[in-house]
Amino acid sequence: MLSVVRGFLARQAPARLIRTGIDPAPLMLGNDVLGDCTSAGIGNHARATAALNRFQVDVTTAQAEAFYSLSTGYVPGDPRTDNGGIEVDVLATAQRSGYAITNQTLFPIWGSADPGDENGLRNIMAELSAVYLGVRLARADMWQDETGALPPVWDTDTPAGHGDPTPGSAGGHCLLGWDYTGTDDTDLVTLLTWGAKQRATWRWLRSRIMEAHGLAWRQLMPATRNVWEALIAANDAYLRGAA
Repeated sequence: MLSVVRGFLARQAPARLIRTGIDPAPLMLGNDVLGDCTSAGIGNHARATAALNRFQVDVTTAQAEAFYSLSTGYVPGDPRTDNGGIEVDVLATAQRSGYAITNQTLFPIWGSADPGDENGLRNIMAELSAVYLGVRLARADMWQDETGALPPVWDTDTPAGHGDPTPGSAGGHCLLGWDYTGTDDTDLVTLLTWGAKQRATWRWLRSRIMEAHGLAWRQLMPATRNVWEALIAANDAYLRGAA
């Protein structure tokens, strides 16, 4: 639990996190045909981290699907085994065995956060590039217009014609929280999912969220950035029982 790294989640998060001009370049990574959102989320988290540090890493659909198989037991070509992934198990696999992408294998460290701690979620976005989320989608969230586009903003106030608004009626999903315009209920959070940016209100996220995790990639951080060192120091203080 990241909460034991004292001070990391408890400090006051930025009131706004605006990343205009920084393209995290999320990719679909097979999540349009497979339930590999947990794997796609890790691959896109690595890409978001790289983008913040002014470079990019190459992640292919085949690589994301290979990790999906490794972390969940999915057998390519057998839809009976395409059952999605449990986020903590998938993250543990990435930490233990690595997430293989083009020309390298990345190894994250990670920890879980209280999904109801919105200040903590904002700190993870601000300090660890994006927050890795598990949400319960409603059928109303999946409504599409005549062009096949999702609603421009996911919110709890949905038109009756958009379908069942009950969280979970469309199943679970893994996506990333990238930035936010403010902290009020109707301020917007940018989510990275299905190869695109999707906007949602904080009240929508509060109604849908099931779990939240932070990832850090030492291989993707520049030597001049001190976030890694701060995490190690905070964890060391926890292990020594320091306040």
